Amino acid sequence: MFPRETIPAGPVLLRPHSPGDADAIARACADPRIVEFLPAVPSPYTRDDALAYLESAVRAWQAGGAEFAVADPGTGEWLGNIGLKPPGPRGSAEIGYLVAPWARGRGVAAAATRALTAWAFAHGMHRVDLLAAVGNLASQRVALAAGFRREGVRRGDEPLRDGSRGDLVSFARLPADSGEPVRPYLPFPPGGSLSDGVVRLTPLGPSDAADYHALENLPEVVRHSVPPEGPSLGEVDKSCREAGTLWLAGSRAELAIRDAATGAFAGHIQLSNVVPPLDEAMTGYSLLPEFRGRGFATRAVGLLVEWAFTHTSLARIVAGTSPDNTASHRVLERAGFTREALVRGRLPGPGGTRLDDLQWCRLRPAG
Repeated sequence: MFPRETIPAGPVLLRPHSPGDADAIARACADPRIVEFLPAVPSPYTRDDALAYLESAVRAWQAGGAEFAVADPGTGEWLGNIGLKPPGPRGSAEIGYLVAPWARGRGVAAAATRALTAWAFAHGMHRVDLLAAVGNLASQRVALAAGFRREGVRRGDEPLRDGSRGDLVSFARLPADSGEPVRPYLPFPPGGSLSDGVVRLTPLGPSDAADYHALENLPEVVRHSVPPEGPSLGEVDKSCREAGTLWLAGSRAELAIRDAATGAFAGHIQLSNVVPPLDEAMTGYSLLPEFRGRGFATRAVGLLVEWAFTHTSLARIVAGTSPDNTASHRVLERAGFTREALVRGRLPGPGGTRLDDLQWCRLRPAG
């Protein structure tokens, strides 16, 4: 069993709970983000629920786990909860946390997670697991900041409030890991978006699903898609919900192209096929008809490529087009790409046919 003690954690202190924490816990657990991403938390949440949690925290200690209040080291004020579940059959423990809305943005969760993980290793744990909902990017950032490595997605592993099941992103740390923050290969744009005053690129999200579905099912977009098939709304909804976690994983960056003046959805652009050992990625894009002929695609490609060369180690960005897609050829030429090769029969076409792929490339500027 873990010893009940106080753990210094830099800007915060981990201490056993006290009855005086109940009011703050009840106030914090009414927060919509906690309700959304912690489906086991009652909603609406009352002071009685907080008192029941404090009783369960005592039982968790007795069962071999550990439950701490995350507190201000000077005042003792409750700022959040963090704990370790009792070790499972394989001897590893799972860490979980929540932070009050008024304490976010200060590195509280990352500091507490680093400290509790080190404490667990000091008391014999050989592995600490951390699970976060696919849509909970803030929690996934905490995991990376605390030195946890992303291991994959556990599909349908979390029971949700509506009776369905959600996916969880799995992270873990071992004692031999450095514990240094894990820097995403593809950081999110500074300030959350990219803009030149005419177009604005924002990370694709669940609210874009309907617009993105309509775009991807336009006949001219389907014709140049790989494979040449329009996705269902369910497939698009899943893609939009998973876009953020795939970005953090470094496998692809998906963005909506917007009219900077109105915020209207104008199209989609991405970096995909990311190969870190080669520092290479591929871009692709499409626009709604009402935004074509206004330079939006060229501006979007230019913004994305400049961001990639400035904020990542990518040295080579490639694109592929149909040989007859002259509109896309002009976009790439204006965005500084050059033709590299025509690869015959590279892509799957309709009815089992194979289509040629005209390949393009833009290199990171020398120096």
